[in-house]
Amino acid sequence: FCQPGGWQLSKERKQPTFFVVVLTDIDSERHYCSCLTFYEAEINLQVKTLNNVSVFKGTKEIEGEEESGLIPPAEVFAPKSLVLVSRLDYPEIFRACLGLIYTVYVDSLNVSLETLIANLCSCLVPASGGSQ
Repeated sequence: FCQPGGWQLSKERKQPTFFVVVLTDIDSERHYCSCLTFYEAEINLQVKTLNNVSVFKGTKEIEGEEESGLIPPAEVFAPKSLVLVSRLDYPEIFRACLGLIYTVYVDSLNVSLETLIANLCSCLVPASGGSQ
């Protein structure tokens, strides 16, 4: 559900996208899955070249004349997704949380991701319609 268009490599870095998917379990309980997908440069991505056509290693073994090589850094970008699953329907709050995690990760800030996520998980969310 976090890659609805399929998992595909890209030759250019795409802007992060955010969307929410609602899953229903066997007891008809809703689970809101907030997804932030971004593209990250793949370093040392191995490819096989067959008749001037690049085939990414690990997809299929192809018979014939092969030549191994590396794609130069930052020429291929792979999608990654951050997903937050909750029974609460607060898409804007979840978007802000995922955006914060994304910023810390991408900018390599001097903050432990584990500590950041633990702090976000320990926040109390007021009940709907209740006092702030």
